[in-house]
Amino acid sequence: MSDEPSRTPEPAPRPVGIYEHYCEHPGCSAWGSYGFTRGKSHPMNWFCYQHRDDGDALLGRSRAPGDNR
Repeated sequence: MSDEPSRTPEPAPRPVGIYEHYCEHPGCSAWGSYGFTRGKSHPMNWFCYQHRDDGDALLGRSRAPGDNR
């Protein structure tokens, strides 16, 4: 134990980048909670629940009717 005052921890630096990501469907301003990317070298594209099929289409996937994954 030491008589010296303990050093207060410094706050962690804020991460760099975009925190708020909204749906990229034209005209939609909902929160983009579904992220899609083709790989680490490609940017992330964000879509809301209603437009998440756009993200699947971006990756060349299609969803069966009634598939709520």
